[in-house]
Amino acid sequence: MSTTSVTSVSGASGPPASAVPLDADLPVVARRHPWRWVGVAVVLVLVAMFVHGLATNPGWDWPTFFQFFATRTIFSALWVTVQLTVYGTVLGFMLGAVLASMRLSSSPFLQVVAWGYIWAFRSIPLIVQLLFWFNIAYLYKELSIGIPFGPEFVHFSTNNLFGPLGAAVLGLALHQAAYAAEIIRGGIISVDAGQLEAAAALGIPRIRQFFRIVLPQAMRSILPNGANEVISLFKGTSIVSVMAIPELFYQVQVIYGRNSRVVPLLMVATVWYIVLTTLLSIVQYYVERRFARGTTR
Repeated sequence: MSTTSVTSVSGASGPPASAVPLDADLPVVARRHPWRWVGVAVVLVLVAMFVHGLATNPGWDWPTFFQFFATRTIFSALWVTVQLTVYGTVLGFMLGAVLASMRLSSSPFLQVVAWGYIWAFRSIPLIVQLLFWFNIAYLYKELSIGIPFGPEFVHFSTNNLFGPLGAAVLGLALHQAAYAAEIIRGGIISVDAGQLEAAAALGIPRIRQFFRIVLPQAMRSILPNGANEVISLFKGTSIVSVMAIPELFYQVQVIYGRNSRVVPLLMVATVWYIVLTTLLSIVQYYVERRFARGTTR
């Protein structure tokens, strides 16, 4: 009678399980970023040099800056700048929404009209558009309403049609509408079409589909670009100074034309532009965060 012996093969297969280190037992070594700290140091040195230059260079003329920074003239000019921005933004985005709807429609006629408008107003420089509306009385002495190439029922002079401020608002709004239309259209087409199909399958009315499903999602794409356009328009209102409108940049030019203090007066306008742009950026942040609810990771 023979017996069979069983030989353990645990030694041949490797060390016992208790000898293998676990992940929790491995030392954790932080990843080092030496060049990151070098970059931080270089930036801090440059910022310190710039601030030191602002404080010690007499060319900045800070006494003159503080003398004119909060004067009634500057506040009045700042209010005109804000008005131009608000009117241009509201009217521009309202017309832009109409143009975006036309471009998204199934009508080739509406698509061509909207595309032609956007092409024209994006191609012509803003300053040319402003000067055109400002000098419209030179081109058209009178405007009339009636039958084309036929009798006129009502006609009026263009000399008193609108003043410099009205021409500036009209030019800014029409120019802004061309860019706003593409921003709005891009936000709408970014929404997955399958969601509209699902909403239609559930019997949700088309108007409610747009305002409750499409628009909230499209706003996440519209807001960053739209806010950039508003900020760009706010700074771009300085171009209406060619029309002698008493906005911020024009008034600054008038003041330094009298006292020859160019740099401090330009700094007055620059600081006010920075302050209001910062406020717009803060508003943009909170509006974006509201529309991003449920999607932020």
